[in-house]
Amino acid sequence: MSIRKTIVVCWLLTFIFLAIGASAQSEEPASSTGDAVASEAVDQGPATALREPFDVEEATRSYLDRLTPEEKERSDSYFEGGYWLQLWGLVYSLAVAALLLFGGVANRMRNLAERLFKKTWLQTAAFGAQYILLTVLLFSPLTVYQDFYREHHYGLATQAFGGWFGEQMISLAVDLVLLSILIVVLYAVLRRAPRTWWIWGAGVFVAFLAIIILIAPVYIDPLFNTYHPLVDPVVRDPILSMARANGVPADEVLQFDASRQSTRISANVSGFAGTMAVRLNDNLLNRCSQAEIEAVMAHELGHYVLNHVYELLIEFGIVLIVGFAFLKWASDRALARWGKRWQIRGPADVASLPLFVALLAIYFFVATPITNTIIRTNEAEADLFSLNTSREPEGFAEVALKVADYRKLEPSPLEEWIFFDHPSGRSRIHMAMQWKAEHLE
Repeated sequence: MSIRKTIVVCWLLTFIFLAIGASAQSEEPASSTGDAVASEAVDQGPATALREPFDVEEATRSYLDRLTPEEKERSDSYFEGGYWLQLWGLVYSLAVAALLLFGGVANRMRNLAERLFKKTWLQTAAFGAQYILLTVLLFSPLTVYQDFYREHHYGLATQAFGGWFGEQMISLAVDLVLLSILIVVLYAVLRRAPRTWWIWGAGVFVAFLAIIILIAPVYIDPLFNTYHPLVDPVVRDPILSMARANGVPADEVLQFDASRQSTRISANVSGFAGTMAVRLNDNLLNRCSQAEIEAVMAHELGHYVLNHVYELLIEFGIVLIVGFAFLKWASDRALARWGKRWQIRGPADVASLPLFVALLAIYFFVATPITNTIIRTNEAEADLFSLNTSREPEGFAEVALKVADYRKLEPSPLEEWIFFDHPSGRSRIHMAMQWKAEHLE
């Protein structure tokens, strides 16, 4: 499901946890020795005297060097281009907000909504719908380049333009419904709590995120892909065994046809109440070995077992409270200076929405290292869970190499801290080799 940058980053903030990990464990051959040799080994020191020591750094390097210079250059080019897209996305967002505010467009859209409807909530919904449609239209050149042309250029997309555009229209319809509801509720809070709206607004946002995270896999994702039970017991049964062993209430594994849209591998463990299920895409099935699949699915089970969804809601709730505090402070000053020129009556005037979106865009752009670190930490925890559950460090490393199709393999530490919401391939392979070194038999 492809979501437009401006709507998702600033209002939906949808958290998609891409599954990365996998494995294919290789055991060291057992060796048998007599009492004299065993005694000599004891005299010499640790049991490593019986085998060659495993060099974690060398093993990591051997994996990293499997990518050709051309493959590394292509991967780096794609991922580093995303840095600039984040900046241009912010610039684009600010330009659109300036057009709507200084050009008087937001004021006219509000006036139209007030002429069409008498009830305040309907006026707010009508303005929200106009805003979403207009911003999607204004962002369409950037969206087409980023989500269609660029993905095809790097060989990551498989869908023709007609199919891609059709899914964009479905996504737009979903956004119109869900985001209009969010806008109505947020402005109701603004009107009822003019002094403390930033606290209640952040709470509304967190609640909205929780609902979306719970319902999206069950009710929204099937609008874009076909889901059906995985019937191959060779693949399915080990996954369900890991789920049962870790208390995950799933009794089936679903597969979906992501290959019709992209070449990326992904999976998730999601749902609520009776809808809990383990899901994986056909790219994972077609591109990965059984050991790799088990490691990826163990990673996803780790997110569930470690309660990462709820942990993220709390952590991002704190980020949102700070963001809404900044929003109130900055919007009060902006409206005091330009409110009359924009013909905005105050913060509770729905015509202030472009200003709010622009300010949140600035805030989340600056907070990128913080939000990425929050997510990356949980991903690293799920990686460790995967290694301990699947016990497949080799396959885990293999998948890290596959993900290098679209994620830079060896960033600098500062680069990884700022821009990576998952551990880099180097970090993951090193983790797998360290795990292997500690579990050699």
